Amino acid sequence: MRPETKYAHSGDVNIAYQVTGDAPIDVVWAPGTTSHLDLSWDWPPEVQFIEKFSSFCRLIRFDKRGTGLSDRPTNAATLEERTDDIRAVMDAAASERATIFGYSEGGNMACVFAATYPQRTRSLILWGVQARWVQASDYPWGPTPDEQERLIQHTRLTWPSREYITGWGAGLGNDVDPAYLDWWLRKAQASASPAALAALEEMNAQIDTRAILPAIRVPTLVMNTSGDPVANVEAARDLAAHIPGARFVEFPGNAHIPREYAPGPILAEIEEFITGKHATVATDRFLTSVLFLDIVGSTERAAHLGDAAWLNLLAAYYAVAREELARFRGHEIDTAGDGFLATFDGPARAIRCALATQDRIRKLGIAVRAGLHTGECELIGEKVGGIAVHIGARVLAHAGANEVLVSSTVKDLVGGSGIKFDDRGVHALKGVPGKWHLYAVVP
Repeated sequence: MRPETKYAHSGDVNIAYQVTGDAPIDVVWAPGTTSHLDLSWDWPPEVQFIEKFSSFCRLIRFDKRGTGLSDRPTNAATLEERTDDIRAVMDAAASERATIFGYSEGGNMACVFAATYPQRTRSLILWGVQARWVQASDYPWGPTPDEQERLIQHTRLTWPSREYITGWGAGLGNDVDPAYLDWWLRKAQASASPAALAALEEMNAQIDTRAILPAIRVPTLVMNTSGDPVANVEAARDLAAHIPGARFVEFPGNAHIPREYAPGPILAEIEEFITGKHATVATDRFLTSVLFLDIVGSTERAAHLGDAAWLNLLAAYYAVAREELARFRGHEIDTAGDGFLATFDGPARAIRCALATQDRIRKLGIAVRAGLHTGECELIGEKVGGIAVHIGARVLAHAGANEVLVSSTVKDLVGGSGIKFDDRGVHALKGVPGKWHLYAVVP
């Protein structure tokens, strides 16, 4: 039977979700570019797939913000916002810990969630996923940037198009049943408008999750068909190779959608993976965005003001920083002198917090610089440690007055957020191996 559609509140946005099955293990399905919860129940093979999937778990499916039955904000959702929507849906569905199933583009947000919230992730399953979707000088899979732009412009003018559904978008293939294609076209049109679909694909073109894959510390299963027209099997194999301990399974076939080829064996693989016994996940390591702040020229300013006035100014600085931290969901970790260390579960929020803090602090007559990096940290009591913390501190050392300087990892993760950057070149960070590309946030 068609389940009730409920809504989770993620900030100011309502995310539609449905729950089927009542087995003890929760699975959250992170969908691809578009989806429509209700129309999924209008195609019998789709219903059968959902019902079989729900026979061995409590399956929680949702429409991403901007698609299907969920709210449709003006701007396409960023990867950070989509990731946070998983958390909101789990909270609304009273799911403390779940296997996260990421399909296609939904796999990228599933990866970020698993790395950020290991304590809430039982395991991770990825189907038809690439770490990025557009070619780069060091990434040979996917269309070139120019090809991607042409495809997006074509889709903007022809949505919902058969070319998108059978080819580069949904990957159904040219031999698809006409009735099935008609249902897919109807579902696609209901899932997103032409402008919304183009905006989603433009955002997808900016996704690059390669840097965070080693931070995923939960049992992971990666699956792909050998002839997937959307997610290249070698790209999926490369993704699995960069997740510690991940298992890769290749199925024969040329479909992008898991239920299009041998759904029985695929579901059997999934059932065995999620119902088997897994090693306990160590939750003291997690992906986080580390923000460092400090006052420029603090020693000279303290000497000029005197101890009492300087302490008053420092108290005002900390008060502003803490207010903005609360507004952007950051966590204060430590203070030392005029230094301030905080962590965030999303890099865009960390950047906006830093900018807001700088803007308010400037009115106190002082300048604050900020350094930001996203990476794997270790929880040590109430503090955090690890190489990511050292990198964040070294990034700060290169920042100028009233400047927010970030690593390339941060820049890659906030694609589609509207945040712009100036290239600050490649630098050696003291005590950190290799060379690091740094970028300054454009206020």
